[in-house]
Amino acid sequence: MPKKTTMEQKIDFSTFSPTDYRYVVAALSDYLSEEAFVHYKAEVEAAIARGFTNKGILHDNLCAEIEQSASKVRAAEVYDEEQRTKHDIRALVNVIKSRVSTDAKPFVHLCATSYDIVETANALRYKDAVNKVIIPDMIALERAWIDLTRREKDTLQMGRTHGQHAEPITFGFAIAQYVNRWGSQILKVRDASDKLRGQLSGAVGAYNATALVFNDPEEFERDVLTLLEMKPAAISTQIVPPEPMSDFIHSVITSFSILANFCDDMRHLQRTEIGEVMERVTEGQVGSSTMPHKRNPITFEGVKSLWKKFMPQIVTMHLDQISEHQRDLTNSASQRYIPELLMVFDHCVTRLTRSSERLVVNKTKMRANFASSEDTIIAEPLYILLSYYGHPDAHEYVRKKTFQAYNENKSLRELIEAEDDEEVLSYMKRFTQEQRAMTFDAEKYTGIAAEKAEKVADYWERVLNGL
Repeated sequence: MPKKTTMEQKIDFSTFSPTDYRYVVAALSDYLSEEAFVHYKAEVEAAIARGFTNKGILHDNLCAEIEQSASKVRAAEVYDEEQRTKHDIRALVNVIKSRVSTDAKPFVHLCATSYDIVETANALRYKDAVNKVIIPDMIALERAWIDLTRREKDTLQMGRTHGQHAEPITFGFAIAQYVNRWGSQILKVRDASDKLRGQLSGAVGAYNATALVFNDPEEFERDVLTLLEMKPAAISTQIVPPEPMSDFIHSVITSFSILANFCDDMRHLQRTEIGEVMERVTEGQVGSSTMPHKRNPITFEGVKSLWKKFMPQIVTMHLDQISEHQRDLTNSASQRYIPELLMVFDHCVTRLTRSSERLVVNKTKMRANFASSEDTIIAEPLYILLSYYGHPDAHEYVRKKTFQAYNENKSLRELIEAEDDEEVLSYMKRFTQEQRAMTFDAEKYTGIAAEKAEKVADYWERVLNGL
């Protein structure tokens, strides 16, 4: 397997997929590129040879030949050979065989079928990509949101439902929702990748070939996969059961949907008439080709757009669950696009991490937006306390007062304080001083938003530290 590179890869503008020239995460190329895929398949072939050696069947020096040859395989030579064989794995086998002695040749790919190699290599490289790149990048975004939550836990903001002003919260509380959702997905993506399985069970999954050589072919399968730090499927056909892969992709796309939701929230908060947050731009950044004043939410819109492209891939994964009898080829081409999903997803994660760290919170505008509805939001605490102290129809009473305030162009508080209905006043006199303050001083009516934000941030900080 090639070592993880730290330098930026040179962009090849002769390619036609935007993923190749616009959304590449260089660190993932060692796991998701076609070159990497060939290396992983060759690694599986080498592990099979080592398995024979560990059983005392293949001399160590012959196994070393196969391992050395497998480590030198390059995608270009495999593809050249495939032009002749019209079969990708047989081409790989032929390339490995071309560099080993006559005595070693028979043990290359012995007892294996193509998808023993393909399924195991895919599970192995996706697991490596997740654990070595994607999870660390997801954790970096989680930490950025935790920091934002703590920094803005007391920042007053108007909560919204159905796009309308609802009740006061804090901005940190709003971000804490994403801290919790994203943290849960980090665990799910990690666990789903850990449940990916390999196989060495032969052409139809019944160990026909290995049973010719071993009394316990399942033990041989376990031993080979252990060399790769993988576990075998409990039972397979020519392919492993598709549900673990489907669950894995589902965990990634569900995570992607959280990113899209966050982007929607931040994009709407950047609307001119709302203006509560802003993505800090660089000095030379251009927002429009004709309007020099524009500062567009390009990151949030870009991530949402990419989610729209890749979210439907979950449907493809469900379709790929169906394979006739022991296997057909209807999942062969469609699953070649899984690396593209993982690449673009991680691109969006790292892009949002940078934007979250640069997010500018306009507290003045948040307070001004809050003030525009400050009077009307006392309706809820007033109704709740009137009901609590026994008013038989508090909701209807307060509802009528809000209509009266609107029709008379008065504030709801003004009408309530001028109330001369002794029955209503008798209930209001029971309000404690603290309850009265929370009712008529809307800034104090934020529940435990700040405390909850801090609690969520602390919890996920502990979880991250334990990973």
